[in-house]
Amino acid sequence: MPGMTQHLLPYLIVAFVYMAVALDYWRIATQGKPVDENSFPFQLHSAMVALGLVMHGGLLYRDIFAIGSLNLGVFYALSAILWLTVLIYWLADLKHSLRSLQAFVLPPAALFVLMPGFAVKDYYVDTHGFTLFNLHILIAMVAYSLFTFAALHACLMRMAERALHQKNSWLALPDFPPLMVLDALLFKVLHIAFVLLTITLISGMLFSEEIFGKPLQFNHKTVFSIASWLIYAWLLFGRFKYGWRGKTATRWTLLGFVLLLLAYIGSRFVLHVVLGR
Repeated sequence: MPGMTQHLLPYLIVAFVYMAVALDYWRIATQGKPVDENSFPFQLHSAMVALGLVMHGGLLYRDIFAIGSLNLGVFYALSAILWLTVLIYWLADLKHSLRSLQAFVLPPAALFVLMPGFAVKDYYVDTHGFTLFNLHILIAMVAYSLFTFAALHACLMRMAERALHQKNSWLALPDFPPLMVLDALLFKVLHIAFVLLTITLISGMLFSEEIFGKPLQFNHKTVFSIASWLIYAWLLFGRFKYGWRGKTATRWTLLGFVLLLLAYIGSRFVLHVVLGR
């Protein structure tokens, strides 16, 4: 038991940092008082998130990377995706003042940072000399993280829009950005994520045998991935052609994310957790 506690302690510390910031933010938000975005509490929040990112990143580097190998276990992948999502949020917050988003991003990040601590099996893959494979994984992880950010951002936009029409809404955030700012940021993220997803799919299709050691297989992962790509392509086309925004944009964003989640996380969860392979 002491050994288990010592093993989990670093993960628990990072989870505590993330949750402490989120809970303190909600404490300030529920007071309903205007708060200067440059005030000490929010500056402290930003510093604590940065500290959590450094600690979380250190744990991921230790757990995922080894000499000439890469740990692709589902718990580690989820933790890495949420780390990148928090990093994207933190960087975006420096310019757009999106502190209200931390209340939504940090709790799931706190949950997923704990998962590697309970992983009972590692899934190391020898990547020595496989530059294309490493690039494929890196681009895919960044793409998934951007889409995760976009999905959480879409949820925030829907809540913000609802709050505008309900004066007594529980969503009383003191530094809530205008919907136009949120909308513009959503599509900036989606454009970058879509390009990276396109590169991921093309590299996976053209170099499947070199990357995965076998020809491209037409399975549920491929179907869901292509379906997700089509959803996002349609959404970006609708934005360009018809100026889609608001509920239409968030609905398609979340639908595409669910399909992407089924493609990537679903297959890995079944293999690594349910089947134990």
